[in-house]
Amino acid sequence: MKIIAYYLPQFHTIPENNEWWGEGFTEWVNVKNAKPLFKGHRQPVMPFKNNYYSLDQDEAIKWQIGLAKEYNVYGFCIYHYWFNGKKLLEKPMERLRDNPELNHPYCICWANESWTNAWVAEGDVKTLIKQTYGGKKDWKEHFDYLVTFFKDKNYIRENNRPLLVIYRPELIEKLNEMLDYWTELAVSEGFDGIDFAYQQISFSLMKDRDDSRFKYDIEYEPGYARYDLQNSNSNKSGLLFFKAKNAIRDIASRIDKKFSTNITARLSKKQLQFEDYDELCKAIINRKPSSDKSVPGMFVGWDNTPRRSKGGRVCLNSSPEKFEHYLTKQVDNAINNYKNDMLFIFAWNEWAEGGYLEPDSQYEFKYLEAIKRTVDNYSSKEKGNENDDIEHN
Repeated sequence: MKIIAYYLPQFHTIPENNEWWGEGFTEWVNVKNAKPLFKGHRQPVMPFKNNYYSLDQDEAIKWQIGLAKEYNVYGFCIYHYWFNGKKLLEKPMERLRDNPELNHPYCICWANESWTNAWVAEGDVKTLIKQTYGGKKDWKEHFDYLVTFFKDKNYIRENNRPLLVIYRPELIEKLNEMLDYWTELAVSEGFDGIDFAYQQISFSLMKDRDDSRFKYDIEYEPGYARYDLQNSNSNKSGLLFFKAKNAIRDIASRIDKKFSTNITARLSKKQLQFEDYDELCKAIINRKPSSDKSVPGMFVGWDNTPRRSKGGRVCLNSSPEKFEHYLTKQVDNAINNYKNDMLFIFAWNEWAEGGYLEPDSQYEFKYLEAIKRTVDNYSSKEKGNENDDIEHN
C-alpha cells in the first residue's frame, strides 16, 4: 500500500514572499501568529521540540525522509509553482533531485493557480503573480525542467511513465494540446508516456470536461467528502457544519462570546465555519469510485485559521485514534473497491491548514505511528493470504 502525502515547500524564504508578506516570511509565520478563536481552539500549533525547520537545508529534508521511511509513508507529492518560466519555492524539490543522499520516492503536483492575497484581503483580492500558459515554446521550456525530475531514480513512475499531477486542469486553455505535446516530448526522452492525474473536484464536476488524457482522478480530501455531504439527501440545505447529536449546542458553547454564539459565528464580517471529522471521514470511506481512474484520499485534519483567521474553516473532533480507525477502513476501500494500491493523504506538512503528519507538541508521533500500524497490518494480512494460497496449491 503506497501512502503518498502532499508536501508543501513554503518553509523557506524567497524574495517574492519577502516583498509580498514581509521580510523573512515562510509558512511558519502564519503558524506562529495564529490565535485561538473559540474556547478549546487549539492554536497556535507547535512542531515537536520547536522544530521550525527551513527547507533550503538538506538536513531538514533528510529528517523528513527519515520519518517517512520509518513510518511507512511511501512518498511525497510536492507542490510545484511555475509561471511561464518563473519558478517559486523550487529549492526543496531541486534538492531532492540533486542530492543522492535525499533518497525517497516523490512526484510533482503543478499548483497551476495565480497567487493572490486572498488569505488576508478584506476587500478586492490582488493578484501577486498571474498564472498563464502560453504556447508550445512555453510548454517546451516547462517540460525541459520537469523532465530533469522524471529522470531522477526516486521519481514515482509506473511502466516507464512518470506520474504528474495537475492541480486544476480546467484552468488551462489548450489543455489537451499541451498534454499531447508533453507526451510526445516524454517519448522522445525515452519514456513510454506520462501518467497525468488531477486532484481538484472542480475538474471532475465539469459536464463538458475531456479527461481522456488523464490516467488518474485523485480524490483530494476532504474536498470530495464536503461535496458528497453537501449533495446528500440528508444535507439538502447545503449545511456541512454538524449532523451529530447535540452538535449545534456543542459548537455554540465553544464560540468566544465576544464574537457571537450564533452557529455561523460571524467574526469581523467574516464567517468561521465548522465541520465534524467523523462526518467527513464517514463520507470518505462510503464513497465509491466514480470511474476506473479514481484514486482514494484521506486527511489528517483541517484548520486554516492560521491563514484565514476569522474567515477560516475548522474541522473539530479529530485525533490520531480516529485517523487510524478511518485510515484502516480507507485502505480496505482502496484495495477492494478502487482496486488501487495508492492512497493520497492531506498532508505531510500543511501546518497552516491543520493537515500535517509531522510530529507536533501535543500528539508527537502518533499520526505517523497510525500510518505505520495501518500499513504493517495490511502487509501482514497480504502475506497471510499469500501463504494460504501456497498451502492450497
